[in-house]
Amino acid sequence: MTRNPQPANDKTRQRLRNRYRAEKRFRLYGVLALLCGGLALSTLLWDVFSTGYSAFWRTEVLVDIHLSPTSLGLSTPVTEISLKKGKYKKAIRQAFYAYFEEVTSRQERRQLAKLLSPGASLALKAYLFKNIDSLGRTVSIWVPIASDLDQVHKGNAPRDIDQSQRRINDLQLGWYDRLIEESRVRSRFNLAFFVNGDSRSAELAGIGSALVGSFYALMICLLLSFPIGVAAAVYLEEFAPRSRFTDFVEANINNLAAVPSIIFGLLGLAIILNVFGLPRGTPLVGGIVLSLMTLPTIIIACRASIKSVPPSVRQAALAMGASPMQTVLHHVLPLAMPGTLTGTIIGLAQALGETAPLLMIGMVAFVISVPGTPLDPSSALPVQVYLWAESAERGFVEKTSAAIMVIIMFLILMNLAAVLLRSRFERKW
Repeated sequence: MTRNPQPANDKTRQRLRNRYRAEKRFRLYGVLALLCGGLALSTLLWDVFSTGYSAFWRTEVLVDIHLSPTSLGLSTPVTEISLKKGKYKKAIRQAFYAYFEEVTSRQERRQLAKLLSPGASLALKAYLFKNIDSLGRTVSIWVPIASDLDQVHKGNAPRDIDQSQRRINDLQLGWYDRLIEESRVRSRFNLAFFVNGDSRSAELAGIGSALVGSFYALMICLLLSFPIGVAAAVYLEEFAPRSRFTDFVEANINNLAAVPSIIFGLLGLAIILNVFGLPRGTPLVGGIVLSLMTLPTIIIACRASIKSVPPSVRQAALAMGASPMQTVLHHVLPLAMPGTLTGTIIGLAQALGETAPLLMIGMVAFVISVPGTPLDPSSALPVQVYLWAESAERGFVEKTSAAIMVIIMFLILMNLAAVLLRSRFERKW
């Protein structure tokens, strides 16, 4: 049995103690850094969630209205064309006035009308299109209320402060309390937030246009960057001879991965829009610009995956009579595909959150309608966040945080998919 050697003198023992203390301090610094980072991230996520979760609910008021063709301004016989031209805004206001019979002055009626959202007439119109047989009868319809009252109902806007500091006056609060007492106000899931496009009214604004625009842009980005990136990686790693030209290309690919994203936006503005004349502010141009930005990431990830394939796989395939191209396509590339897909998904996740290049190519317009094709003008999720963040209205503040929550959710899902793909299909040699 051998004994542990003891330090020769006191100086050596002191140096060892100092070294152990330094190691413990270093570990402590690492733990503190992780705690600080986790605390900062948790604070950020909590602030976003606490501000934006209420946007997934909207407040509605129940209105009793007599669906008379005359009051709705519908010509007889009632057709689909006449339904589109109906005077729904006037009809819904008159029905709301009839419920508050004591409100007779013109000024008070204006204050009363401000409780209803501009979307109330749209809700009535949509109801008639689905229930055309209800003409001539009195029905009760749930319609959205104005954004200011919606914030009061959600508790986001204080009502116990001076009237001069509120957007809702005491008279309007009294009408709102009466509606609450008579069970004519409810909260329901805000499906319109995911379906509608942008709007000047916060209670009607949604991310529908931005969602579809981001989807089109990411699909175009994937269709362009993935095959080109894989082909470039295969050529550089398997077939390209070592020369100054290939070294120059590899160095530039690595440099492009670190170029600020706004440079790619300037490139799209100068070449894709001005030279090729593609339509401005469309997902087609956005997808092309994002593909240029994602391409270096995919090439680097694919090359790293190809390098990880053991040389014995290539040697065995060549020994069995396979050509170099068959060896790469049938053996090397399938084994490198998990890492390639992981890098691709991470690159697309990065592209999903990019704002600067999309601003440069004009995807910052106020878009109400949801785009039907990649050639239609549209917005994108990060650009929509940028637009809403400029507004100080409380309704848009919660919409901004809610849109950020949607982006974070997509980023988490995409990164989770990358991790699952790697753990499921990756082979360890």
